Amino acid sequence: QVQLVESGGGLVQAGGSLRLSCAASGGIVSINTMGWYRQAPGKQRELVATVTSDGNVNYADSVKGRFTASRDKSKNTVYLQMASLKPEDTAVYYCNAAGVKRPFIVGWYDYWGQGTQVTVSS
Repeated sequence: QVQLVESGGGLVQAGGSLRLSCAASGGIVSINTMGWYRQAPGKQRELVATVTSDGNVNYADSVKGRFTASRDKSKNTVYLQMASLKPEDTAVYYCNAAGVKRPFIVGWYDYWGQGTQVTVSS
């Protein structure tokens, strides 16, 4: 079974930095896109950043210039370096692996991590 394990969330003051990590494991041949989404209380889950298998990175406008997403394909791991954090960045951050190919299984599948809380105090 594929699992995505996130780490690195926590409490930080406005203007501070945090680094999130997400490692995928459990019988994986390849992953098309890995990325981060977030969900604040009372709001829908939204895209933060995604990284494709060929290294293309897409950011939400709200985090451009402050967040940096990267990926280590050899480790099936994606990172999110967050800087200049704002209170409005407070949310549960979820890791996503999209287009996962597994050995001996037809098709491509998507998986989610359990989420990690990021709280930015003013």
